[in-house]
Amino acid sequence: MKLINKHVERDGSGYVTLRPEDDEDMWHVYNLISEGDEVRALTMRKINTLSSTGTTDSYRVRVNLTLQVVKTTFSPAASSSTSSGGQEKKEPTASLQVSGKVIQENDYVRMGAFHTIDLEANRDFRLTKATGWDSVALERIEESTKEGRGAEVGAVVCGEGTAAICLLSEHMTVVRQRIDTAVPRKRKGGTSGHDKAMETFFSNVYQAVLRLIPYQTLKAIVIASPGFTKESLYDYIFHQATLTNNKPLMASRSKWIKVHSNTSHVHSLVEALRAPEVSKMLQGAKFAREGLGLDAFHKMLATDEMRAWYGPEHVALAVDRGAVGTLLISDDLFRSSDPVTRNRYVEMVEAVRARGGEALIFSSMHESGQQLNLLTGIAAILTYPLDIEIVEMEEREEKERLEKEANGVQVDDDEEEEEQQQQHDGAPSTP
Repeated sequence: MKLINKHVERDGSGYVTLRPEDDEDMWHVYNLISEGDEVRALTMRKINTLSSTGTTDSYRVRVNLTLQVVKTTFSPAASSSTSSGGQEKKEPTASLQVSGKVIQENDYVRMGAFHTIDLEANRDFRLTKATGWDSVALERIEESTKEGRGAEVGAVVCGEGTAAICLLSEHMTVVRQRIDTAVPRKRKGGTSGHDKAMETFFSNVYQAVLRLIPYQTLKAIVIASPGFTKESLYDYIFHQATLTNNKPLMASRSKWIKVHSNTSHVHSLVEALRAPEVSKMLQGAKFAREGLGLDAFHKMLATDEMRAWYGPEHVALAVDRGAVGTLLISDDLFRSSDPVTRNRYVEMVEAVRARGGEALIFSSMHESGQQLNLLTGIAAILTYPLDIEIVEMEEREEKERLEKEANGVQVDDDEEEEEQQQQHDGAPSTP
């Protein structure tokens, strides 16, 4: 994404002008725009006029409109698919619609009118944040406008007769094509039908790889499958490369990694990317760090659950105590329509980083982010164990103490210690 202009003050006020260039940029924009923000962009507006004869004429004009955002709608790029006949359907691109009320005078549109702008690739727009530019939003601007950003890993997740051709970038997993070929079962004494169908399937996958995976620029290409499909596909690809003297493909052979997955579905990519041979090649990649972080959380949850907390309320308590070593948080949570809720999550990220911890913001367009969303979208690995029940009890006691102080009731230390001991022992309070 191109950063055309940036005018942001220290207090977070100001605006940025951006030019999205691809589907991933559209995803970044979707995460940047919140309800109440101001968006200014070029758009089409239908104008109706009444002639002197009483007839109504309509025409469309291009106008620059400034909206106060009410709603945003993001539609990711749909994958193409290939049937056993090999016909590929056209692949649409991602779309982003921003709806809201017009808040600046315009010759064609009255103030307060409702309008929807289709933000398009290679068209500039200006964004002003209603509550100011916080650290998470500015970090996303920096990441999305960084030079050299793009797809880092290609992947073929497959099984007998089925495959998904994927590209993985910092923030998105894009399924470029799905391939399904009917493969009959092997029969005793005759496998020609099965072998012929698999030959067709491998050929379709090979052609898709040549067309959709930029293997010369990627860090790695993963072939993942249950069973032995990955080995057979790998052998087929490089046999064809040798027959056709495809030197660039043959030169990329060291980047190709065969790994086991439990299923042939795209969500198995999380499992595949955790393989040591893949992790070694992807050191430093954002989505690889996210996958390893989620794996570490699950391992901690299984071995020392007092150091693995999840859920907004519980994680907030751990952050307040300075106990969080690694914070895992989904970008879904930063799209809250409530500014107070969004700021709460921003403050958690800032607090963890200020104490030297790591805060990983997961993209919900990656499989790891979707898995984190199943855990409420936020989790934490603690630097030392904490018992949730004890922490919650301490919070209740502190709340009661503050309420008593607010009501003018004095509680001395001896009385407070006695009450705490009685609560621990389950004994009734003495009058």
